[in-house]
Amino acid sequence: MKILHLISGGDFGGAKTHVLSLLEQLGKTIDVEMVCFRDGPFAQEAIALGIKTTVMTEANRLLSLRKRLTEYVKENNFTLIHCHGSRANLVGALLRQPTGLPVISTVHSDYRLDYMGRPFSQFTLGNINAWALRHLDYRIGVSDSMVDLLIKRNFPANRFYAIYNGIEFIPPQNNPDRLAYLRNLGANVDTDSVVVGIAARLNPVKDMSTLIRGFAKAYQKCNRLRLVIAGDGEELEKLQALAAELGVTEQVCFAGWISGGMDAFYGAMDINALTSVSETFPYALTEGSRFRLATVSSAVGGIPALIDQGVNGFLFTPTDWESLGNHLATLALNDDLRHSMGEKLYQKASTQFSIQKTVDTQIHIYEEVHRRHMRPKKNRDGVVICGAYGRGNAGDDAILEAILQQMKEIDKDMPITVLSKNPSQTRLAYRVASIHRSNFFAWRKAMKTSKLYISGGGSLIQDITSRRSLWFYLNNIRTAKRMGNFVQMYGCGIGPIIHDSHKKLVAKSLNRYVDVITLREPDSQMELASMGVHTPEIRLTADPALVLAPDSNDKIDSVLLGSNIPPNGKYIGFTLRQWQGFADKTTAIAQAATYAYETYGLTPVFIAIEKHLDPSAGRAVAKHLTVPYYFLDDAGSAGTIIGALSRMELVVSMRLHALIFAAGQGIPLVGLVYDPKVSAFLRYIGQEGFVDLSDITAEGLESLIDQAHQKLETPQIQTDAVAKIQALEFGNEAVARQALER
Repeated sequence: MKILHLISGGDFGGAKTHVLSLLEQLGKTIDVEMVCFRDGPFAQEAIALGIKTTVMTEANRLLSLRKRLTEYVKENNFTLIHCHGSRANLVGALLRQPTGLPVISTVHSDYRLDYMGRPFSQFTLGNINAWALRHLDYRIGVSDSMVDLLIKRNFPANRFYAIYNGIEFIPPQNNPDRLAYLRNLGANVDTDSVVVGIAARLNPVKDMSTLIRGFAKAYQKCNRLRLVIAGDGEELEKLQALAAELGVTEQVCFAGWISGGMDAFYGAMDINALTSVSETFPYALTEGSRFRLATVSSAVGGIPALIDQGVNGFLFTPTDWESLGNHLATLALNDDLRHSMGEKLYQKASTQFSIQKTVDTQIHIYEEVHRRHMRPKKNRDGVVICGAYGRGNAGDDAILEAILQQMKEIDKDMPITVLSKNPSQTRLAYRVASIHRSNFFAWRKAMKTSKLYISGGGSLIQDITSRRSLWFYLNNIRTAKRMGNFVQMYGCGIGPIIHDSHKKLVAKSLNRYVDVITLREPDSQMELASMGVHTPEIRLTADPALVLAPDSNDKIDSVLLGSNIPPNGKYIGFTLRQWQGFADKTTAIAQAATYAYETYGLTPVFIAIEKHLDPSAGRAVAKHLTVPYYFLDDAGSAGTIIGALSRMELVVSMRLHALIFAAGQGIPLVGLVYDPKVSAFLRYIGQEGFVDLSDITAEGLESLIDQAHQKLETPQIQTDAVAKIQALEFGNEAVARQALER
């Protein structure tokens, strides 16, 4: 593999560091070369690092440069072209056709902000860069948030990758005389000072005004605090005047640019800060983490991927100087917290954000881009997936996540299109092509070229909640088959189907248009038999969401702390929903929750699976409680919801997917049955601890909680039962694999 990198050669800051460090390390594994469009410090530094660098100065004569580069690419047998920056993007866009190579670009910053304060440059160079970015094959965002930003601007979601700036975690040298160093910078410090540091340009994007305002607020609570700003820029006088206005001139040091490396600077700090209104993934935070510095940062760009709120640092909304001040004061007043957060940040950054991690990611991207470029063109390829997606229901979205994981196991590069109620949200969440479920012409077009149609999981074939949805899913199945697809109903549930006319319609449609049905529990198998569905192959498997894993402990801790829930408490989780008859049972559920607290010391936590609907059900119960309780209204993705449920000792649930998630983690369960699918799943995993919603009493629910609590003594029984079901789930993937390999 041989990669040609294009760059203007006038770059500085994070982009310069990223490119040079990346190419230096990549060169140890693969063949890389760089072409700069100007000579100067950048090109000379690259040469000094051993990076093969050629300077081509025809950047202002595009046709001449295009011709020369085309010949250079063909003579040297490059595999692909990698661009950095607006000028390189334009040249790369012009090279796609004559070279026939895939062209990718690393987007280091928001192109709409690159020329902030320079309207003419923004109108000309900014728009040219925006055009060029859309005419490349693939884009790499420096952080997932940069990728999300561009997807929101309608760049194709399935042609993106994310990468994070990594550094070498070389053990730092100790600063032998911290006080002398800081005083030499001009800081007014003593032995007991707690020093906040920032290294950044003094320009509007870095928003130093917020830093100084936040520092002044924190200083009122802790007069040990000092602030040292390393950097220079056009806002220096403005910021000095603000410090004077707020009465912290003596406590704020404007140190200017630091020469001779930054190790001495970070080694003298106690807290690392960043207040930018826009970033991708700044080196300043990973550099600070190498020194185990507690960190407070604005929640922009990819920074939340590094900092887990309240666990290894603090985040705040850009420009919110009051929150910044509170976080600085908290760290200044608590030495143990400051040190523990710094240590946790180091542990995460050194394992997940090293330069080797960045290099490995970049090589993986090159390999995938090359593989996709060389993929044989087929008349029919890939899969269309349809289900109840994009509605804000974590259970349905978990099904989609699991199906997508399994499709990638079959073929990493297969084209995938998802029909969704909210395609923009689906594109952002899963980086796949997605079209609106009501856009008949778009999904019909997708079906003309796909090989497999998946009617994906959940209880799609039912009429108890909606007749129209049943007609919709059956119509899609019919259309997919007529368009030439293999049709699979994937790990699904069937029913309830109330109307006789619908039963006949279902039987006719499934018998005629479906090839294989994989079912998540035996009750659905009996439902199909009762309707006379016999033509498709029918297999008993399991719900796809059973195989999803929880997120990391730090992410789960952060989610819990974000709702003021101590991460290591003893809890009983309730996942409830509004349903006919539920209002009459809230008092009984509250009495059972009180019983769990008083008998077993389990604090109730009301967890929303569908965040737009479920919180009201939890609050309807909580208003009857006199014991402590918590709400977790938005636990995030499937991984963090699973993780949150794994922190419960028991789970009492109406929501099927909460039971599925908790069962997968071996948590004892109590089911509140509002729909037969809930009891069907529990019976399938050998659990009889459930009660119909209409039959709930406080005493009966307390008895079920007792039974579930007893299972804490024999967790292996449930774990083994669930493991058997999880093994069956892979039958869903096996059917899809056979269809795609035909």
